[in-house]
Amino acid sequence: MVQSLKTDVAIIGAGIIGLTTAVRLAADGREVVVIDPNEPGSGVSYGNAGTLAPYACTPVGNPDVLHNLPGLLLNPESPLAVRLTALPALLPWLARFVRESLPKAARRNGYALAALLKEAMPAWRDLSEAAELSDLFRQEGCLYFYRQGLPASHRDWGTCLREELGVHQEWLTSTEVAKLEPGLPPATCGLFFPDAIHIVDPAILSERLAAMAKSYGASFQRAYVERLEPQSSGQIRLMCRDRNVDAHSVVLAAGAWSRSLARQGGEHIPLDTERGYHIEFAVDVAPIRRPVCPVELGFYMTPMQGRLRVAGTVELGGLTAPSNPKRIALLERGARKLLPDLGPTQTHWLGFRPSLPDSRPVIGRSRRYSNLILAFGHGHLGMTLAGITSRAVAGLIENRNDIPDLSAFRPDRFS
Repeated sequence: MVQSLKTDVAIIGAGIIGLTTAVRLAADGREVVVIDPNEPGSGVSYGNAGTLAPYACTPVGNPDVLHNLPGLLLNPESPLAVRLTALPALLPWLARFVRESLPKAARRNGYALAALLKEAMPAWRDLSEAAELSDLFRQEGCLYFYRQGLPASHRDWGTCLREELGVHQEWLTSTEVAKLEPGLPPATCGLFFPDAIHIVDPAILSERLAAMAKSYGASFQRAYVERLEPQSSGQIRLMCRDRNVDAHSVVLAAGAWSRSLARQGGEHIPLDTERGYHIEFAVDVAPIRRPVCPVELGFYMTPMQGRLRVAGTVELGGLTAPSNPKRIALLERGARKLLPDLGPTQTHWLGFRPSLPDSRPVIGRSRRYSNLILAFGHGHLGMTLAGITSRAVAGLIENRNDIPDLSAFRPDRFS
């Protein structure tokens, strides 16, 4: 027998975007149901590098990446890889990505991200105070670590864009890098972002957000939403295998799994997947104090509770292919080059970043159903932008005027 539920707001997806949205709406007195086939926060919200990166306005697609793309694709040690079996399906996405990497488009995308990032930390601060999360956050900054010479005399495209936008960044000498992180090998220079924050346990963060949402009255359903059906009442019915949920408003925040449901809402979003990996080493005392990105290697090392997480790389290959042991080995080799005293790896993980060619998330109403709000495609910035995205989504549902300008993130921009 199919179970039928009714609610004010249904949120599809219990990742960091869905959880923060549930907290905000439930705290405002809304009846909220969160629907996900898995435990809250168990996807990419669990396995990411754990950084809140207000400096990260450089889109993935930019002129420097475009210039280096052939070398990145041909080098087996590159942080970028493409599964050849997935290439035919990826070609339309890659064509858009190349267009968005051209100077004018990349600059436009960077400016859009920067405007949203300016509001990201205040929005997280509101949530962290309300949900008592402050013990999970550390403001130690983030260090880009260079070992192979200066990056184009400090004038690479991303650095220039951040400088133009007034992002707080500081170039460090090799001596200054050594003072900041004495456990690292010698560097030629470093780039420090003092406003960055890291999360000591992303899984606990998700657990607390889910608990906070429940304390305000939200409920969680373990189910997979297969279809959206508009009702004559104006509600939207979420069709699952063993239950239906009728909602006055629906938030689609299913990350990399959002594309087919968005299409049912009338939006053809060129969403694809960046497969990201992490490995972890058990440590009593972390060898670094803050997230460190060895730029030439293309990953982050983040100190977490009782462990060091090494996370990153980009593998284009869809949602169904198995984990690639070569990508895991690449992370381990890179980490041991920098920190040779690390013990054996404790865990390894594969997750799926929801990625759009212009690096701008989709945040806004569906054209077909005004009570369907889309909130996905955050790529590498899901954790960073969760606070401001959830504030914007709650504002759209409640028809408030105090939300950020979302014109650059409209779902229909790809039409």
